[in-house]
Amino acid sequence: MVQSDAPNLDQIADRVERLLLRHAELQRTNQLLTQQVATLEHERDNLKSRLSAARARIDALLERLPQSALNPPHETN
Repeated sequence: MVQSDAPNLDQIADRVERLLLRHAELQRTNQLLTQQVATLEHERDNLKSRLSAARARIDALLERLPQSALNPPHETN
């Protein structure tokens, strides 16, 4: 091995070490983001379910109202 190759190998080894650290950081970030997506999807599904239930309750209330309350007569002057 030539003396001038040693710094080159050290530089490559340092770069590989930094890349491995960066890879580990990105894996952890990806894991956290995946967990956030799952949490938000669960929250979204819960909100959609609540919205559907609220719509059903409103529809049931509207059906209980008398027709005259739904279509008030128009006043003419």
